[in-house]
Amino acid sequence: MENKQLKTSWLKKYATVPQSLERMKEVKSVATAFNTNVDAVLKISGKKIAELAQKLGLGLKELEDIKHTKLETPQDVLKGLFKCFKSGIAEEWLTEDKTVYDWMVSNLGYDRLQMGGQGGIVANALAVTGAQKVYAHTNSLPKLQAQQFLELENLMSFDENGAEKPAYKINREEDTALIHWILEFDKGDSVNINGQTFTCPKSNRFIATYDPLNLHLVMDKHFVKQISNQKIDYIVLSGYHALTENNSGTKLVAESLPIIKQWKANGDLIHLEIASTQDIAVRKAIINKIAPEVDSVGVNEREAIDILEITDQEELAKKCNEDTHSINMFDALLKIKKTLKTPRIQLHMFGLYITIQDKKYKITPEANLRGMMLAATVAAGKAGTGSINDAKNLLWAQGKEVSDVGLKELKDLAEHINQPQMLETGIGEIDGFDVIALPTILVEKPVTLVGMGDTISSISLIGAR
Repeated sequence: MENKQLKTSWLKKYATVPQSLERMKEVKSVATAFNTNVDAVLKISGKKIAELAQKLGLGLKELEDIKHTKLETPQDVLKGLFKCFKSGIAEEWLTEDKTVYDWMVSNLGYDRLQMGGQGGIVANALAVTGAQKVYAHTNSLPKLQAQQFLELENLMSFDENGAEKPAYKINREEDTALIHWILEFDKGDSVNINGQTFTCPKSNRFIATYDPLNLHLVMDKHFVKQISNQKIDYIVLSGYHALTENNSGTKLVAESLPIIKQWKANGDLIHLEIASTQDIAVRKAIINKIAPEVDSVGVNEREAIDILEITDQEELAKKCNEDTHSINMFDALLKIKKTLKTPRIQLHMFGLYITIQDKKYKITPEANLRGMMLAATVAAGKAGTGSINDAKNLLWAQGKEVSDVGLKELKDLAEHINQPQMLETGIGEIDGFDVIALPTILVEKPVTLVGMGDTISSISLIGAR
């Protein structure tokens, strides 16, 4: 079948997406945990960088004198920002120092605020798709954080007394907002320091983060108690990636296990979004302790490679690093599936989503395909419009064709596992597992890609109805 015919065939399949979205209203309850924060986005100029450096008494010698990548003083904020600006690179530096936080509040400001953290982003996305009740975990919920939740009556959290309320209406006044400053700069902009001019070679961003609670996996006791005492249809877990061994990361992972086991005992279907975990000890703890307890795992290409690297699959990890096409990434996903023994695992890569799941899994392959098509449509709507805060944007991409890239990746995969029908049906099997693969809708010039993977994974699973 030619590409034109295949696109027509897949367009007919995608025509069921509005019905899948409507069925999201049948979902009685979802909970998202653990990381929620405020992203403060600021476009910063070279001129502003120079002004701040002068204000702090920093010349070129001081700016380039970097002894650590932590924000221990306001001067460190400028050092990290200048480093990223002059090299056109992206880095994130952290602080737990309230003095540094207060300086950033007073001196940086922001152009806009938006929801940050996988837990918060997913909660907003699931609420707007129509799930009857979405509970969002928040270890800090002052007014500034509450304002990042959509003004929806089905999106809930808990006040300081444990009372359940719409999240946007809560103001825990004693809490301090957890802010991640996303300082964006433009290619071609220049900064002048001590008479020398440095021109930014590539548009990028420096992230200055104050988030002591998520860095220590601090949990809201009211959320944990309320969610543990009822049946929740789905729970989406994330936030472990922020932990480090220096901050007792592996211990914190282990301490969360009894809570997860309680939720699972309630009959909740639990999904874990792996996320990019830099600390290897924490990454191993997530894979060895959390992943075996959940019903579903979500990864992108980089996260899949990260897992290979800590499960004695260095050669396959190297192959995937060198070429992240569907054949190598499928081999990686299958190896991870067999290693983790998680009932379901999903990979979202450029142009293609792949799910491998146990036979007789709680959700059929056909339902999984419907959920993945809904997720692909919503993701394209988010990329194309910049936001799915408004329900009208959820189906913005409805009626658009799947990408040539996705079809090529699917064709290669179908041939690789000798399942030719997958090019038309998206469903096959290998080694006793069901395989579902979907060519996706790609937006040529996306307005945003923030939180895209988390949105894809959660809607793929929960939209599989």
